[in-house]
Amino acid sequence: MDFRPMRRARQALDAEQIEAILRRGSAGTLAVLGDGGWPYAVPLSYVYHSGRIYFHCAKSGHKLDAIRACDRASFCVIDKNEIVPAEFTTYYRSAIVFGRARIVENAEERMAAMRALAAKYSPRESEDAFRIELKVSGSASLCVVALDIEHMSGKQAKELIGKAE
Repeated sequence: MDFRPMRRARQALDAEQIEAILRRGSAGTLAVLGDGGWPYAVPLSYVYHSGRIYFHCAKSGHKLDAIRACDRASFCVIDKNEIVPAEFTTYYRSAIVFGRARIVENAEERMAAMRALAAKYSPRESEDAFRIELKVSGSASLCVVALDIEHMSGKQAKELIGKAE
């Protein structure tokens, strides 16, 4: 598919900057085609790992029903959103990825994604603590979803162009 070019190309971020946002972010919003053709967007914790977005969820629910019906999805991460009242604006930086969402069936990929999530959100915990948590939380009842990225874009406020992240 051809994706629209960014209208304000001067404010576009390059691939390296977009990936930095995806690595830094603690939460993002997944958007899918929900029930009755209505958009369904849900905030969630995620990890950007091996060029994909991964998240985990329960094995049933609106999100998974939507993914099973239509695998196309987008995912947005807001990196900066500084309100500047005197200028009637915000200084923002964000990234959006588009891709195909799929339930991870491969046990090795699933475990790698769970380890990447644990490393991101619990970096000081040991491998033993990770294994205990998987056992206690019932890893068999968790579903891991991968968003295989087909297109990325990022944009920042014109006031941030050329400034360090």
